[in-house]
Amino acid sequence: MCGIVGIVGKQPVNQALYDGLTMLQHRGQDAAGIMTVDHNTLRLRKANGLVRDVFHTRHMHRLTGNIGIGHTRYPTAGSSSSAEAQPFYVNSPFGIAMAHNGNLTNADALQENLFKSARRHINTTSDSEVLLNIFAHELDRAGKLHLDHEDIFKAVGSVHEQTKGAYAVVAMIIGHGLVAFRDPWGIRPLALGKRETADGNEYMVASESVAIDGTGFTYMRDVEPGEAIYINEQGELFSRQCASKPQHCPCIFEYVYFARPDSFIDNISVYASRVNMGRKLGEKIKRDYAHLDIDVVIPIPETSCDIALEMANVLDLPYRQGFVKNRYIGRTFIMPGQTQRRKSVRRKLNAISKEFAGKNVLLVDDSIVRGTTSEQIIEMAREAGAKKVYFASAAPEIRFPNVYGIDMPSANELIGHGREGQEICDLIKADGLIYQELDDLIAAVKEENPQLQRFETSVFNGQYITGDVNQDYLDRLDAARNDKARHGEQSEDANLELHNDND
Repeated sequence: MCGIVGIVGKQPVNQALYDGLTMLQHRGQDAAGIMTVDHNTLRLRKANGLVRDVFHTRHMHRLTGNIGIGHTRYPTAGSSSSAEAQPFYVNSPFGIAMAHNGNLTNADALQENLFKSARRHINTTSDSEVLLNIFAHELDRAGKLHLDHEDIFKAVGSVHEQTKGAYAVVAMIIGHGLVAFRDPWGIRPLALGKRETADGNEYMVASESVAIDGTGFTYMRDVEPGEAIYINEQGELFSRQCASKPQHCPCIFEYVYFARPDSFIDNISVYASRVNMGRKLGEKIKRDYAHLDIDVVIPIPETSCDIALEMANVLDLPYRQGFVKNRYIGRTFIMPGQTQRRKSVRRKLNAISKEFAGKNVLLVDDSIVRGTTSEQIIEMAREAGAKKVYFASAAPEIRFPNVYGIDMPSANELIGHGREGQEICDLIKADGLIYQELDDLIAAVKEENPQLQRFETSVFNGQYITGDVNQDYLDRLDAARNDKARHGEQSEDANLELHNDND
């Protein structure tokens, strides 16, 4: 999962791009980059690290220009090398820069075809560079010295025809302006905003509406699945549906886990959807687990806090903050090996013993991925004096790897893969385990936008909506992720349960 932002302004956009990226930092902490255009020259700063560490005053002074794009990375396809930080750019045609959130499921075939048909060399292992070169090649085929919006929309349409998977994209074309588009399934989010100034309208696109609100723009709407937005250098906005058969199937994990609660995605309040999840799960416990002698509901901070509070209301039980998180500990996913990651959980969370001593506690988390973190947290609760520890997950069992931009472990590393509830409960050493039903999760999110008929839910049911993911692809993905682990390149999701930094 990554965060992207793009702005066409009437004044320098470097500060607004920086501010937007800080508001999207929860979507990736591996690397960050900003690229602007000034007097037909691309200006770039990117490196590994958090936004605040990558950009210093000297960098901001160099990032001049009224048009720019930014990216905060979480590696999916590709390595965590700084060479693969985004944005990427190509010199021909015109000079094009691109930032991408998602994952192409046919990247290998696309790369081979690019070399054969266009003699374009891909210099990294990132599918984002593949996508950039496909877009550049399609623009080049127009054969013009200056493109109009029709040419750009035709190129985006050709990209849709060739690519499979998930992608939300912002791109700049020197001498033209900014282009943004979303995959025909709408798997990854992309929002559009506007700000009126004395000199005319300024426009912004971003992964989440919170980046638009927080930089002084007004949220207009979401970019539709398959739609392209083109804003030229003069600030004129054009839009076009560029996919032949778009379908709206956003990733439901955005609402469970990744997005900030103050964001709206596809007309759905992330906060409200999480409250609904808590109500649904609370009702299930009240209906099917009334025999559990629960004294208190305690969230595992922070994404599950809103969920747990609503559960406590439904169950008419006390809600307490039983864990304190150290916000200054290093990210667990970069630590070499499972032993180090296990130690890091203890350094990152600390139990308030008074809230556990002598009580039967219901711990609430947004999801359970590997299960190792859940096991340790349950152990911490017992050490703090809990008599019994029950565990509730706001999401169903995660049984399958994600191929659309969330770098979850291989299937064999998922505790829910091939296991049922009681076996999982025994492995994490809980006194009881309650999962949200998939139908209830979908209903909780859909309640905020009944027009949405379908969500991308492959991690729960193995149904990959793009129709091109087979067992051969999953086997190759599994081998690649295992190879990454063997070489110490821990992915963002090596300890997904402890991400929870998006509040």
